[in-house]
Amino acid sequence: MRRRGGDRDGDSGDSGDSGDSGRAEGRAGAARQQRGRRSWFPCLGTLLGTLLLGMLLIYISVPFLIRLFPSMLTKFVYLNFLAFPFFADFRRPELLVNNTISLHLTTEPGVTVGIWHTVPGSRAAEARGQDRRWYEEALADAHPVIIYLHGNGGTRAARHRVQFLKTMGAADFHILALDYRGYGDSTGHPTESGFTTDVLALYDWAKARSGNSSILFWGHSLGTGIATNAARKLQEERGVQVDAVVLESPYTNIREAAAHIPITKIYRQFPGFGYLILDSLARADMFFQSDENVKVLACPLLILHAEDDGVVPPHLGRKLYETARSAYKDKNKVKFITFPEKLGLGHDYISFNPELPALVKDFLNMK
Repeated sequence: MRRRGGDRDGDSGDSGDSGDSGRAEGRAGAARQQRGRRSWFPCLGTLLGTLLLGMLLIYISVPFLIRLFPSMLTKFVYLNFLAFPFFADFRRPELLVNNTISLHLTTEPGVTVGIWHTVPGSRAAEARGQDRRWYEEALADAHPVIIYLHGNGGTRAARHRVQFLKTMGAADFHILALDYRGYGDSTGHPTESGFTTDVLALYDWAKARSGNSSILFWGHSLGTGIATNAARKLQEERGVQVDAVVLESPYTNIREAAAHIPITKIYRQFPGFGYLILDSLARADMFFQSDENVKVLACPLLILHAEDDGVVPPHLGRKLYETARSAYKDKNKVKFITFPEKLGLGHDYISFNPELPALVKDFLNMK
């Protein structure tokens, strides 16, 4: 009995040792896990510190790199590498908008630009199945012709630009929408002077075919500076006035625009922001001085701006209007139209306003 009891006591003692051992191993395992977790924290902190330091170095170095290599700014200003909508078939504009044909125009040796020509909606039935020659002859039908100059990103196939073709085409305007050199299916590389060359070549092409029809330059965003550049050069070098200029969501000049657009907000308080970044625009041969151009122009000038424009502040559009109105002898030739915030038109969607054609026609009838 004692042996059994002793056995039981011995068994009980072994079991206690086993339990203590298990608890000890558990505590040791927990300690190892805790030490493992603690060992991760310094590594994680080091990694975050390295990332933050790297971001800080990039933030600080970018303005100095721009000053040293101002051509870098052309990538930020022109954005022609953002060729949205991607995979657009420029040869078949009818997939996006009716009464439209694609054509190409050589603007100087080695540079060919892609263009869409939309004919007035009143000629939609005639336009079906017609070739380029018919479209060219249609330019002389007395309907006004808009040469449409888009903004800095994307191509003529972008949604809001297609909407412009639909809206103004339905209002019986011809529209010639081009992609500048380096954009869309156009060849060459973007430059401010090159854009002017492209526009004037298209103007000459249209003028040779449009008879007595009015021709307008319509610029949107970056295209407003291109429109005033082309109109000024046409007037100063040839003594010819374009029939009207319409500026949608304009700025005064590229330097002032860059000081206000959202992308530069993180650098506005950076020491030397003006010298390192804004002044480098001129070193990269980018000026787009609409405020100086409108002092020279004499053609009818219409400025359109939405109050909720989050890209180019409406006060720049108003400032451009005031500059033009001060310079124009005939004040009636300059008009500024704002669109209230409640319409939600922002920077890109003025062409979605159904009242736009009537506003433009009223202005053109006043000239």
